[in-house]
Amino acid sequence: MRTIGLIGGMSWESSAEYYRLINQQVRDRLGPLRSAKLLMYSVDFGPVEQAQHAGRWDDAAAILVDAAQRLEAGGAECVVLCTNTMHKVAGQIQAAIDIPFLHIADPAGQAALDAGALRVGLLGTAFTMEQDFLKARLTAKGLTVLVPEADERLAVHRIIYDELCVGVISEASRQVYQRVIESLTERGAQAIILGCTEISLLIKPEHSALPLLDTTELHAQAAVAFALGD
Repeated sequence: MRTIGLIGGMSWESSAEYYRLINQQVRDRLGPLRSAKLLMYSVDFGPVEQAQHAGRWDDAAAILVDAAQRLEAGGAECVVLCTNTMHKVAGQIQAAIDIPFLHIADPAGQAALDAGALRVGLLGTAFTMEQDFLKARLTAKGLTVLVPEADERLAVHRIIYDELCVGVISEASRQVYQRVIESLTERGAQAIILGCTEISLLIKPEHSALPLLDTTELHAQAAVAFALGD
């Protein structure tokens, strides 16, 4: 089994889900007492979040490059960045290490294709919904990516940072997300990509009439596949 390197802490709420999902999948595949070989470097989210909202992406990248290099030095055989938004600097991280970087958009895009969903709605932070670092990787696979309207994007972004990242789960916020999903459905979306690793803490399959493609779960599956040599 290969050793997985996780960069977590953004937020630690979703990083804990990665740890649970990866170990659960290894146990399911290999047996009840089996667990993943992994390392996690959990960063302080505060400076990263400040850099994001100030547009200082190189500063945020430097923090994550340092984390990736520490994981590689510690014996990790791949790097899994446990956040969608910071994939904006994925290229800088991969360029700084000699082990594979498992990009979060790849399993999400493949899951959409496997489901026959060529038009997908994308929920995430404003950075993820409005910038191209994730959308371009999805469209390169032949997908059409729909994002919420401007006022909806503000609400989705606020709930992520003000609530989900600090462990607050609100029924009122769930209803906001459900209305956004309904709007994307009316615009022709055939599936919804949960493009922020916190969203699956709030929105479950039973909350959507469309299939939900949870990037946290799909990324964890990709990490396990790499570790087990699939």
